[in-house]
Amino acid sequence: MFIVQNISKKYKHHVALAPMSFEADSGDCVVLCGGNGAGKSTLIDMLSGISIPSSGTVSFNELSLEKNRKEYLSQISYMPDDFFAQGHLKVKEFLSFYGSLRKIPANRIDEVLSIVGLLEKKNIKVNQLSKGMRQRLLFGQALLPEAKVILLDEPTNGLDPYWINQFVQIMKKLKEQGTIIIFSTHMMDVAAELGDRIIFLESGKVVKELENPHDNVQEFTFKLLTMYREMKGGPNTVS
Repeated sequence: MFIVQNISKKYKHHVALAPMSFEADSGDCVVLCGGNGAGKSTLIDMLSGISIPSSGTVSFNELSLEKNRKEYLSQISYMPDDFFAQGHLKVKEFLSFYGSLRKIPANRIDEVLSIVGLLEKKNIKVNQLSKGMRQRLLFGQALLPEAKVILLDEPTNGLDPYWINQFVQIMKKLKEQGTIIIFSTHMMDVAAELGDRIIFLESGKVVKELENPHDNVQEFTFKLLTMYREMKGGPNTVS
């Protein structure tokens, strides 16, 4: 069980995230929605251990982020919302570096490259990849350790329709395997297809929270889109 209790982030003159709580069990997917500055990245950064919460607790299977940081982080995988890799690295070198940090078997590197459609690009330098390919490489980095909990910040940014569908299918397989997934997105169709719980954030506060009935994806997508449009900074399209 992944448990977030009253987690918040405050700066001297700004509340980036008001206290919020939620739980996720094996195979659950929690989707964070909201405009720019809503608090989505702030939350994911705290759950991944990058940023220290101002209050509250985070734990996975009774491993506390605060008290059992090393053990907690060994169960977590994270994908940031931007690409900071050294451009001179080759694609396989990039994944191999992250794999070495977590003692990932060498054969897993090519396996992941195949999953994200970059096996034929493994000897290409990172700075020669398109935006969508770089995004898939970041996603591959998050898939490497086969973690129990995967945190993804705007994972579909820059992906074309084919790879958005591939992303959805990969996520569905992870859910079937019991992986807990928490990700942020502006794409309400992706949220409707994958999310079991949808949390809407605005100006650092939870404004709406819905359980997905999983009975009609199109109908639920339209409901989410309507709600999102009513929020400050909401989008005008499904994706």
